[in-house]
Amino acid sequence: MTTLIRAQGPRDLLAYVPYRLGYRPRDSVVLVGLRPPRGRIGLVVRVDVSDVAELEHGPQLARTLVGHLVADGAQRTVLVVYTDAPLRADGAAATPVRAAVEHCRDAVEPLHGPVDVWVVSSTGWYALDCREDDCCPPGGRPLHELESSEVGAHMVLAGTALADSREAALRIPRAPADARRRAARAARRVQDRAPAPEGGRPGASGDAACLAEWRSAVDLAAASARTAGSPTAGSVPATVLGRLAAGLGSVPVRDAVLVSLVPGTRDLADRTVRGGDVDAGTGRAIAALVDPVAGVAPDPAVTDPARAVLEAVVGHAPRGCTAPALTLLALVAWWHGDGGRAGRRLEEALAEDPTYRLALLLSSALDAGVPPGWIRGDVRAGAGGFG
Repeated sequence: MTTLIRAQGPRDLLAYVPYRLGYRPRDSVVLVGLRPPRGRIGLVVRVDVSDVAELEHGPQLARTLVGHLVADGAQRTVLVVYTDAPLRADGAAATPVRAAVEHCRDAVEPLHGPVDVWVVSSTGWYALDCREDDCCPPGGRPLHELESSEVGAHMVLAGTALADSREAALRIPRAPADARRRAARAARRVQDRAPAPEGGRPGASGDAACLAEWRSAVDLAAASARTAGSPTAGSVPATVLGRLAAGLGSVPVRDAVLVSLVPGTRDLADRTVRGGDVDAGTGRAIAALVDPVAGVAPDPAVTDPARAVLEAVVGHAPRGCTAPALTLLALVAWWHGDGGRAGRRLEEALAEDPTYRLALLLSSALDAGVPPGWIRGDVRAGAGGFG
């Protein structure tokens, strides 16, 4: 079930942005795309102030970000700056932040006209261009106004938690020691049944069983959203998570899981896991992610429960067998346009297995700045001036 949240004005929008990101931004610029017909919030992208303020590459970065918003259907853009720099006073301390704002304005205004810029500091919030003390006092309006807004109250009542930092939001917590031990024992039993020539991977029957357990775990995570507000894997047994960690070491299982994230591919996933259609199945799934013509946008109803299960696998898995799950998490994040999260998961995957081929391929795509196919296709069709 999806709950519609209406942001009636800037106060509600500013209250919502941290929940959309999952943490309270600092030293950040956030661009919020507003889509028709009534200014619905669309794509939200965040970038470090220092990156978009950079004189040589900052303007191009801003144009690229705005291009993604346009591809998502935005007809207006709101700019939110999270900083304690004194933007209303003269002085060098605010120079980088002002540069970041101007680079973003220069990218937005040719398409959407004048852009509203809001500033959120550690002590208050205000409109950058407002000089009316009654509306935006020198120290900004108090932050508790955002927390007590209708949107803020809704998110709190829904049990949605905010991390204190981006680092904390990206961290996958480790499961309790007892749960990890049970998962490790289950993983060893799967690996012990695998034929040695295949490097410890289960055979075809084991692969099919692993795919079935994957689907059951994802169904449990999806069902949890009805009570928890968002998918969680808390009801998936540690032993199942351990078996999934070991099973994902089989390329057919990993590829079948990847295929299963693409709409309308259930039969293809079954064929992939049996080894009869591995190349074709993977090729179709990869095309859905990367091809500007065949690319499709991810469906959160599918990818959110899958991400919850994969994160639980990583949190329970014994060291040395999380590279496949981490790489799949990176793919999901990149498909959603979350390059920062994708990069973090790839760093973790390659730290565990520097030779893991799929992680290396995706890392090359991120290094080259290649966006998902559905974004490139939309940009090609309707926003070709960006890039």
